[in-house]
Amino acid sequence: MSGAPDWYAAGRPHVWLPYAQMKTAPPPLAVARTDGSRIVLADGRELIDGIASWWTACHGYNHPYIRDAVRRQLDAMPHVMFGGLAHEPAYTLARRLAGLLPGDLDHVFFAESGSVAVEVAMKMAVQFWLNRGARGRTRFLAFRGGYHGDTMATMAVCDPEEGMHRLFSGLLPEHVLVDLPRDEDSAAAFERALERHADELAGILVEPLVQGAGGMLFHDAEVLHRLRNAADRHDLLLIFDEIFTGFGRTGTLFACEAAGVVPDIVTLSKALTGGTLPLSAAVARGKVFEAFWSDDPLHALMHGPTYMGHALACAAANASLDLFETEPRLAQAADVSAMLAEGLEPCGGLPGVRDVRVRGAIGVVELAPGTQAAALRGAFLDEGVWMRPFGTVVYLTPAFTIGADDLAHLTAAVRRVVGRWSKDVLS
Repeated sequence: MSGAPDWYAAGRPHVWLPYAQMKTAPPPLAVARTDGSRIVLADGRELIDGIASWWTACHGYNHPYIRDAVRRQLDAMPHVMFGGLAHEPAYTLARRLAGLLPGDLDHVFFAESGSVAVEVAMKMAVQFWLNRGARGRTRFLAFRGGYHGDTMATMAVCDPEEGMHRLFSGLLPEHVLVDLPRDEDSAAAFERALERHADELAGILVEPLVQGAGGMLFHDAEVLHRLRNAADRHDLLLIFDEIFTGFGRTGTLFACEAAGVVPDIVTLSKALTGGTLPLSAAVARGKVFEAFWSDDPLHALMHGPTYMGHALACAAANASLDLFETEPRLAQAADVSAMLAEGLEPCGGLPGVRDVRVRGAIGVVELAPGTQAAALRGAFLDEGVWMRPFGTVVYLTPAFTIGADDLAHLTAAVRRVVGRWSKDVLS
């Protein structure tokens, strides 16, 4: 990278990048600062961010209200261990999350990352049965197209054909993976899998409404109702992984709210702090928590991340929830949805484009099978936008606060880049 700052040149040989073959990957872009929906590079270029840093920065970057809340908390107490000590930001956040989530999802266990929150949820589900005297329920039913993280337990419940985790197949425990019950045939296969494995399952794990990193695959609320009914019929716990969908991304604050389904455990992260600090949570219903409420110390959930309930992150999350209450975030998300639908619709008629779809503030252009959409990243940089297509999908998950002109630039960039790619397909 020509003209790179000194810190970049000195540090680059020592940094191991995510999702990258270090020998061949293009060098990452040096960032000087962020503002709203803009990423300002060290060389002075400005990029419009089309994915809000993996959809975390739902309020845009550097929102002054969140920044001020974090600064005040930093002055008072940046962190204190959560084992045996308590602090106001975490307790207030737990109360607020319990109040916002549907049903009796009232018991909040904090962690630092989405993957860990899903692992905690899985651990809760397995120990739920152990504490009730039922042994052997150590597997989960999950779904093709799903993605739940890169840690050991979560890799095992991701789609094995997705590719990222295939190398570890001999190391990971084997769970039951089926297609989502979208139609009569897949519903029948789902039921057969439950009949065959129900007595060894701890629960059912799903990303509600949108399977994100597995391909931005959408399904409707009826699928989730089927899962809830099946979980009740077979006495299984239902876990919703809302790491991607939570906090307005699908149009309501939580996808479970839109679907009208209350899971037994829900996991949250990503936009929880408005994209400022790492924080996650696994939130359980009363019946799950009650299985751990005991005089027997062995019935306790023996888990405790070092930075659990991180005070700075909880202060940011409370400020983020304030913004959802005081600023029109969900209305803005609806406006983004309408603009995405209008701006991306022309791609639907292009050769090589398999599908164009929008749900909430998620816009997807799916290319022909076998396409390596990641090869288009450089073309998007040339358009002045920051995007990371993957698999066969080009997608947009911008901040809800993005300006209309910036969003129009993003969708126009998608039309131009995909249009040029489409002409190459024909040639």
